[in-house]
Amino acid sequence: MSLLFTPRAVGPLTLKNRIVVAPMCQYSAVDGVPQPWHAQHVARMALSGAGLVVIEATGVEAAGRISWADVGLWNDEQEAAFARILRDICTYSDTPIGIQLGHAGRKASTNPPWIDHGGPAPADQAWETVSASALAYRDGWHVPTALDAAGMDRVVEAFAQATRRADRAGFDLVELHAAHGYLLTQFLSPLSNARTDDYGGALENRMRFPLRVAQAVRDAWPRTKALGVRFNGSDWTEGGITVEEAQVFGRALHDMGYDYLHLTSGGNVATARIPGDLPGYQVPFAEAVKAAAPEATVMAVGMIVTPGQAEDLLVAGQADLIAVARAVLDDPNWGHHAATALGRPEALPLPYERAGVERWPGYATARSASN
Repeated sequence: MSLLFTPRAVGPLTLKNRIVVAPMCQYSAVDGVPQPWHAQHVARMALSGAGLVVIEATGVEAAGRISWADVGLWNDEQEAAFARILRDICTYSDTPIGIQLGHAGRKASTNPPWIDHGGPAPADQAWETVSASALAYRDGWHVPTALDAAGMDRVVEAFAQATRRADRAGFDLVELHAAHGYLLTQFLSPLSNARTDDYGGALENRMRFPLRVAQAVRDAWPRTKALGVRFNGSDWTEGGITVEEAQVFGRALHDMGYDYLHLTSGGNVATARIPGDLPGYQVPFAEAVKAAAPEATVMAVGMIVTPGQAEDLLVAGQADLIAVARAVLDDPNWGHHAATALGRPEALPLPYERAGVERWPGYATARSASN
């Protein structure tokens, strides 16, 4: 019996298996509105065999987008476009679809990564950025404005409003983005938060604004739908977020009513040396948070490539859910192929069954060639 293909309750939502397609920015929106590219991308992920798909980081306000090509959820046009995508998908897939809501803070106002390596946007497409402190992300980048009380109130309300829009659009789940060096991480990390008021200094203070946002999202999201959060276990730089701090933050979010804790790392310091080529390099953070809050549902991510690797992590109790990203871009049928690798039915969509392991003589040859 494969644990990866055992159903798992995530708050009020029951997943058919433990595979989650992690949020992956597509940098293909127009004025924050998802385009036909997004419709086909999400559709492919919804047919991948995963138990859950989470749509990419979505700006809660225009200034909160990572790049000028990011999706957003601050107006009616964006909400309606997401609703259309979800209505279409539910006619051929029962895979739950979530959305990740975030604010890029000082890492906003950039180009897509294939333009000037994702550096600051040109003047005609740029906007003012904000952060915990007036510290630039890296040399040559814009210096953000430190959020004052009114600015923090505005951002909290933007998260709440985007959460309500996600509910109306028909999403099954919301994931709060508190990772990868974006705004909430900028408050959490001593490397980007130099404040001397109630929002800086000790961990209790650095958590204060992220927890305000988290509570606003929790209050705006129905208890009948699942709610999760993604946050960092490390900055990979001395003096940054520690795994012990991540344990405290995770416990606070679990106690607030978040249904899962999704552990990742990095992105807050441009010079950090991250061992991203090592299989499962972020799993120890998930394992540590799971140890601190054993009753919480914890998700691991990061260079989890093979079904056997995912299965072993679950069997060892290091996590409860496994998130995959580039692996499922490389193989949009990753979930179906994982099932056959672990002795489970392939469960392809009916129109595709003739290409499956049991019906197509060329299957073994195709698999062998790809390996």
